[in-house]
Amino acid sequence: MAKPKEGKTNSGEQMHYSVGALIEKDGKYLLIDRAVAPLGFAGVAGHIDKGEDALEALKREVGEESGLQINNCEQLFKEEIDWNWCSKGVSSHYWHLFKCDASGELQRSERGTKSIGWYSEDEIKKLKLEPVWEYWFKKLKII
Repeated sequence: MAKPKEGKTNSGEQMHYSVGALIEKDGKYLLIDRAVAPLGFAGVAGHIDKGEDALEALKREVGEESGLQINNCEQLFKEEIDWNWCSKGVSSHYWHLFKCDASGELQRSERGTKSIGWYSEDEIKKLKLEPVWEYWFKKLKII
C-alpha cells in the first residue's frame, strides 16, 4: 500500500494531501457510502500518494472507487482543512476538489464502500454525509 503524500500545516502539524471528485450526471451526484472511518456518504476521494500529483491521484481514486474514467475536470478548490481527520491518525488535510466528467460502467469498490449511487440535491440533504463532504456541499450551495 502506497504512503500518503505528507506535509506540514500552517501551524506546523502533520498533514496529508487529498483529492475529491464532484461527479454530476443528469442532475445527480455520485456518492459512496463509506465503510471505513470517517463514515458517511462522500464523493469519490482519497489521499494523494507520495510521488503523485493531484490529477494522477484523482484519476486513480475515481477508477479504484467507482470503475469510471475521468474525461476532463476543473479544479474548484485547493485549501487546508485543519479539522479533517483520517483513519491514518492525521487530523489535517490539504484538499484539491475537482468537478469532473466521467464515463464508463459504475462499479462499487469492495474495499471501503457499502454502496455507490447517484443522488439528487434533495436526497443529499437527507443523508448523513462524511464531515468534509458536508463542508464541500455547503460551500458549493448544493445543500
